[in-house]
Amino acid sequence: MPKATGPSKRELAALMHRAKAAGMAAGRAAVPPTMIVRRHTDPLNDASPVANEWIVPEGPCGFSWVTVRPGNSRAARVMAETLGARINSYEGGMMLWVGEFNQSMVRKEAFAHAFAETLRAEGIRAFAGSRMD
Repeated sequence: MPKATGPSKRELAALMHRAKAAGMAAGRAAVPPTMIVRRHTDPLNDASPVANEWIVPEGPCGFSWVTVRPGNSRAARVMAETLGARINSYEGGMMLWVGEFNQSMVRKEAFAHAFAETLRAEGIRAFAGSRMD
């Protein structure tokens, strides 16, 4: 029987942990812009007096993820086994949601980009995605 080419499951699992560590470091290092959210007495008129004001130090709320394609590749399967990634039925591939960093979209995006870049450096088709909440 021919030997499988490419990295072993053990090597891919170690790579997934390295990618997660890179993502965590990037997320911690990210500097979200502080937002000031205001509610006006007339919500349809920004010139009306401000009724309430909130400071949001972690910036906008949002989601981020990393997708590995194809979803049935060895790397995608190991990402699912190692980190709990799930099939992305909408876009295809295997998707790992970023659960760290509460609701900070900026930190989550930094995590996803660093994670995907770590995988791409090893020849794995990985992409970061995000959306604002």
